Amino acid sequence: MMLLRLNLRLRIFLLFAGVATACTGIVAASLYLGYFRAVEADKGAGFLFAGVLSGFGILAVAAGVWLLFDENVAKPIERIAAALRVRAHTDADVSLDAHQARYLGDLSPAIEAATGQLSKVSAEVEDVLAMKTANLMAERSLLAVLLTEIPVAIVLVSPAHRIMLYDGQAADVLGQVHVPRLNASIFEYFNETELRAACQELSEKRTEAIVKVRCARGNLTFELRLKRLSKASGYMILVEAAQARISPEAARPLIYDFDLSENEGEYEIETRPIEDLTFVVFDTETTGLTPHKDELVQIGAVRVVKGKIIEGEQLDMYINPGRSIPPASTRVHGITDDMVADAPDAAAAVCRFHEFVRDAVIVAHNAPFDMAFLHRHGKSLGLDWDHPILDTVLLSAVVFGGGEKHTLDALCERLGITVPEERRHTALGDAQVTAEALCRMLPILSSRGYRTFSEVIEQTRRHGRLLKDLN
Repeated sequence: MMLLRLNLRLRIFLLFAGVATACTGIVAASLYLGYFRAVEADKGAGFLFAGVLSGFGILAVAAGVWLLFDENVAKPIERIAAALRVRAHTDADVSLDAHQARYLGDLSPAIEAATGQLSKVSAEVEDVLAMKTANLMAERSLLAVLLTEIPVAIVLVSPAHRIMLYDGQAADVLGQVHVPRLNASIFEYFNETELRAACQELSEKRTEAIVKVRCARGNLTFELRLKRLSKASGYMILVEAAQARISPEAARPLIYDFDLSENEGEYEIETRPIEDLTFVVFDTETTGLTPHKDELVQIGAVRVVKGKIIEGEQLDMYINPGRSIPPASTRVHGITDDMVADAPDAAAAVCRFHEFVRDAVIVAHNAPFDMAFLHRHGKSLGLDWDHPILDTVLLSAVVFGGGEKHTLDALCERLGITVPEERRHTALGDAQVTAEALCRMLPILSSRGYRTFSEVIEQTRRHGRLLKDLN
């Protein structure tokens, strides 16, 4: 206990004093043994023996010192730095492990004291923000209710023709083509040629136009009312409920992100800031652990736009695997044969998921396993899975170091994410948890200097062996 109370500088002095003593002792012992060898044989052999023995002894001391520094200095510093970044860039109250940092003197207690004071200040600020946010959310809910009462579907489109707002009724309209998605191109839902021609009619003098436009699949026709918002902020699409077959019972949240109207230049994904990308985070449940033999039984996915999980944009699909689900697999994910009896087959589910991930970066925890099932079905369905892919196993290694555990549970614990037991080992539950982890790691990656997609990918490649070990 007395050693633990010693000053850090004194500890380091004693360590190097011990190294010097050990090296001196090794050289002295080597010379002593070499002297007796020289008496028995010849002087040259004796001194050579002494030199080799002392050299190996000093190397052993150096290796031992390195191991001590790595275990008691380097690793604790890495863990402290990672915990500080988590505290700085997320709302997680992650505690520092004082036991792991016990040889760093007063560093850990000093950091705890400083972060404690900052936490108090942050808590006061958060209370004010929480009050303001609650008011904004109440106003947003009221707006959503009012819009639902109006028998018109509303979609706001940016100058780059990307969806930046849609209400619950518009979700029904867009859903008749395929899954509504924030930041998706409006031309994925309406015929591009016809809609562009309608947009041409909007000008400084004519700010509104009523046109008939087919959907992107060509099987439906909608009468759209287009209104120009302003020269810089895009246009609005209105569809009357009567001719859009909107379900009056449908209640979906108001989905929007007005930041999408800004800085929408067409950049290659490699040069785009990581926090500006659109992600689809997904997970699967299967009949077993062999992708070329087993089958999907569930796909869950959520969308992340500009570092935020988009409420209401998710997939949760049971899949009929066309075979019995082994009891051992059911014990893991809880899915039985009866639960998937009336579900679509894997081909239909994979096609729907392919539409959902269009123009997005795919994210998963141990992505090679889940993607193996998609690639297998993609070959038979003619689907290209050429999307950029991020793996949260590798992102965890970049943020916290390759020597840590990188299971989903371990990652959530380090990021201060609480995982309800009922959500674990369900496809949507694990996808949501993985998305939360992604959103918390994005600002940490940026703070480490990995700001663009290419910079992040370059760092993840350094830890690629982790996925080989897992698979």
